[in-house]
Amino acid sequence: MNLALTEEQTLFRESTKRFLEAESPLSTVRALWEGSDGFERDYWNQAARLGWTSALVPEAQGGGSVSGRPVQDLVIVAEEMGRMVAPGPFLPVNVVATAIAREAGTELRSTLLPGLLSGDLVAAWGVAEEGAVWSGTAPVIDARVETHGADLTVSGTKAYVEAAAQADHFLVTARSANGLTQLMMPRDTSGLEVIPGRSIDMCRRYGRLHLDGARVPSTAALGIPGDAGASLEHQLQVAIALQCAETVGAAERAFETTIEYARDRFAFGRPVISFQALKHRVADMFQWLEFSKAISEALAAEIDAGGDGAARLASVAKVYVADHCLDIVDECVQISGGIGVTWEHHVHLYSRRIVVNRAMFGTPEQHKVRLAALLDSNGRP
Repeated sequence: MNLALTEEQTLFRESTKRFLEAESPLSTVRALWEGSDGFERDYWNQAARLGWTSALVPEAQGGGSVSGRPVQDLVIVAEEMGRMVAPGPFLPVNVVATAIAREAGTELRSTLLPGLLSGDLVAAWGVAEEGAVWSGTAPVIDARVETHGADLTVSGTKAYVEAAAQADHFLVTARSANGLTQLMMPRDTSGLEVIPGRSIDMCRRYGRLHLDGARVPSTAALGIPGDAGASLEHQLQVAIALQCAETVGAAERAFETTIEYARDRFAFGRPVISFQALKHRVADMFQWLEFSKAISEALAAEIDAGGDGAARLASVAKVYVADHCLDIVDECVQISGGIGVTWEHHVHLYSRRIVVNRAMFGTPEQHKVRLAALLDSNGRP
């Protein structure tokens, strides 16, 4: 991405790139397809030591960002992960970490944050439900929270939970009588059943949470019960920013390797990239990629600035990046010819990651509806 990187950010990107090239080459990603976990805990511990989990947590709580622009720091990692279709619960851990840092009580923060920051603990976010239905500007939340004395119980099902089978703790977004409530649940909570699943991504695993009166103390709630709407919105913005940056990284790497192939592949005595029909397609792809970079950068900067436009930009970014980066990879398959649809060729690895990202945290179609609702309620930017 074309962020105006500081010297520290440049070093951060270089260390991230070296780590991924050494620890997670595409051969390793392919091998993870056969496994149930999708990543190794030792790999994640090393990633955490590089600062992948700490940027959204203030220094006073044990975290800290490279540049003081935490989301912009993390999109550097997200882009490099996209370029290598890398494994690891990067997005859910960071979303949960920022939720805890912003909303949790002192006891809960001191219990969970050190493990999340060190990589010893993995957390997942249970927000979507079956069908991933949206209404207005947010996902539909039907899971219910009820108060029983000093405890809270949750009933319902959470679907499409990234790293569900590998998580030690879950951030569950549910609905109480007064509104949205978020709470942390250990994996061994009574009434909580984790149902492992997979996806078409080579190393990203999803699952479901079945909550049948799952009981936790009221201190497990983040913030004020019933008043989690603003927190949910912030978490969605962060998730979409990281997701878009990763999608851009995947599309850019697929584009680069395809152009290299088109320069080396000859037909009728000429490189195929020299034919006018392909030049036009490549020009379109390059434009889509640059626009995707620009809107992803704008979103990250707006979130860091705490600007009022972050909600709208998140939907604009999801609509544009998700569709156009998928178009880029589809064109890469076409330019690669028959080899592009084989298992041995790498382009399908990028396509899988982008397709999964397109579906998560609202599809482009859902974000068009959300954007219309935001513009209607807030006025045009």
